[in-house]
Amino acid sequence: MASPDTAEPQAVFLDDAGTLAVTLAGSWSADRGPRVEQLIEEIGERVGKVSRATLDLSAVARLDTLGAFVLNRLKADRETQGGAVEIVSSRPEHAVLLAEIGVRDHEVPQPAAHFGVVSVLVDIGASVVSFGRDMVAGAMFLGEVVVGAAGVMLGPRRFRGPSLINQIELIAFNGAPIIMLISFLVGCIVAQQGIFQLQQFGATVFVVNLTGILVLRELSVLLTSIMIAGRSGSAFTAEIGSMKMREEIDALRVMGLDPIEVLVVPRILALVISLPILTFLSSMSGLTGAALVAWLYGGIGIDTFLARLQSVITWKHFAAGLIKAPFMAFVIGLIASIEGLAVKGSAESLGRQVTASVVKAIFMVIVVDGLFAMFFASIAF
Repeated sequence: MASPDTAEPQAVFLDDAGTLAVTLAGSWSADRGPRVEQLIEEIGERVGKVSRATLDLSAVARLDTLGAFVLNRLKADRETQGGAVEIVSSRPEHAVLLAEIGVRDHEVPQPAAHFGVVSVLVDIGASVVSFGRDMVAGAMFLGEVVVGAAGVMLGPRRFRGPSLINQIELIAFNGAPIIMLISFLVGCIVAQQGIFQLQQFGATVFVVNLTGILVLRELSVLLTSIMIAGRSGSAFTAEIGSMKMREEIDALRVMGLDPIEVLVVPRILALVISLPILTFLSSMSGLTGAALVAWLYGGIGIDTFLARLQSVITWKHFAAGLIKAPFMAFVIGLIASIEGLAVKGSAESLGRQVTASVVKAIFMVIVVDGLFAMFFASIAF
């Protein structure tokens, strides 16, 4: 006589005063996929006829990701229709697996919106709400970063020194050539346009004042920050987002490591160190380009350019740009990390968050620059 297959998935139904109690047993795993799908379809039909149902997994011999996924999908679909489904089990590992699979639920596609006044107003309102949520999430994440940085300071052995050095190399060393080249070209353009306008008033020599103050106080730090946001900020978001997709961040937590300390703090610190260095290089490149154009196009000798630059530029002009750089670096790193950790389980989500990271970082860099400009003006700096 053949013995019964105890691993075969089973479901026993009991209607108790309007509440459907379903006791599951057997192996709810991928190797029993056809039977699992058949049972889930049957359970879905019977659960759809009652307002409340309970699925008891205590007798389930084996539950893998497939079984947890179909059960969570059944629960989500029924709750979307207004019903209530509760999944219970006396085995803690079932609850852990169901929770992990639950957060990887599929994204529901949004219906196509029709263009109109109402849809425009809806989009504006949604953008305002999204901005408010971003600000709240940013404040909460800032607190996590501060706690993570404090933990690293109190326990220096937890700090990832090699990671910091690697990030500084990627940001400062590898990024310096393109930033210096673009700053040189922008310095040339600003000087050429300045000479073209000032020579109408016989004040060509004042191009030194124009380019010196503009490059040192605003242009160099803004150009550097925008390029770093596009180059390094997007890379941070893509790296952290890819790790989130591959569940490597969850693995770090399982190993007892804090992702903020391991991934976020070294990257933000590398940005805070690198951006002032790149800003200085950008300033020197911009002034070099301006001096070259002033010599070739405006007839102002290099000696004259340097002598006048020394007479009109004070340490305040030089320091103004460098003071802003660490704050802009912190904002870029914070936004890049937030967007990276917000990536869901699809490549589309990764691309969307990388784009959002660059756009938000550039916007906030300009806002921070404006705030510093007003602050410096108010204290006559």
